[in-house]
Formats: sequence, C-alpha cells, structure tokens
Amino acid sequence: MKSRLLRWMTAVILMNVFAAPSNAWLIYSKPEFHGRVIDSETKEPIAGAVVVVLYYKRSTFSLNPGGPSSFVTKANETLTDKQGEFFFHSYSELMWLNEDVGARFIFFKPGYQAGYGPTYIAPLLTEKYFSAGEIGKEVEIEAGSFNNSSYVKWKGPLGIVELKKVKTYNERRLGVPDTPTGYTSKELPLIFRAITIDRKERGLEVR
Repeated sequence: MKSRLLRWMTAVILMNVFAAPSNAWLIYSKPEFHGRVIDSETKEPIAGAVVVVLYYKRSTFSLNPGGPSSFVTKANETLTDKQGEFFFHSYSELMWLNEDVGARFIFFKPGYQAGYGPTYIAPLLTEKYFSAGEIGKEVEIEAGSFNNSSYVKWKGPLGIVELKKVKTYNERRLGVPDTPTGYTSKELPLIFRAITIDRKERGLEVR
C-alpha cells in the first residue's frame, strides 16, 4: 500500500514539473521597484513612510482539494526619503515546484490610512507601475496577453502612491495594515514600529 502511494505521489510530482512552464520552477525574479508617496490632499511628498514589498509564490503541486495557496517567499522594507521616494533592489531566488504570483506592497505612516498601491489600475500592472520607468513619467504599460483574460493596459504617470490622512478615530483604527503571516518585528522592524507608534497615539496598550 505504501509503495503504491509513493509511486502515485511521484507520478503527480513529475507531471507537475513537466507540465509547468520552465520559468515557473527555475528562477523567481523581480525587477527594481521605485516610486513616490504623497499626501492625497496636498500632493506633497510624505517622508518617513514605511514601504513593504512582499514577494509571492504559489505551489504548483498540492494535495489540498481547494488547490494551492499563495505565500510570501520574501519580504523587504524601507522608508521614503525627503522627496517621499523609495527604492528596492532587484530580487531573485531559485524556484522549484512553485510559480510566481506577483509582488504586492504596503504603504503606511502613522496618521495616514495604509495604502496598497495605486487603486485606479489593475493589480496585474502593479509591478510594472513601480518598475517601468521614471517616477511621474506618463507612459502606457501592459501585462498579460490576448490569449488570456488577464490582458490589461493603462496609461498615466508612473510610481505615484497617494495616502489619505485619517480624520476620525475609526478611520485610524481601520487604516492600520495587516502584517504578513509568519513575519515578526525581527524581520520587518520598520512596519511593526510604525504600527506600535500608531497604537500609542491612539492610547492603546502596547505589548
């Protein structure tokens, strides 16, 4: 029985390996990301905002009836400078039996509602929005292909993220970002520190 189960599992793994695109199980690679964070009302740059980039993968093999779940394979963070600008170096790692499901972002500073990138373009375009060229330059970007339903394009200025100032306690409470599962203040000290500051300013207990 055990031998039969082992043969079945081996066959399923091999089928997933050979059925997956070559770039889905060899190299996971992301470009440099850069952008500018500004106040949504004044349009002035926000210095000292925390920016987190989360690199996501999804397994190409799963015994779960609901299918594989995506997970964060790496997280990096930084602070915006005086011009409200941020920069992340390119990132790559080996990948096997997984597929790339994109990078996602968190933008946060106490006193503002957390942001997760531009709200006016498709999520599929987020990576190109922060990597396609000069910040603020108006260009057309696209992702996907005509062969699938995910083909999208957008034209406008690149790399700009607007954060909205909180005006009520409830806005502030709801505006705090969730942190990625499995990550602590050891791996992401900047975002956890910002959340702690926000809790203190709201008069909440800090553990």
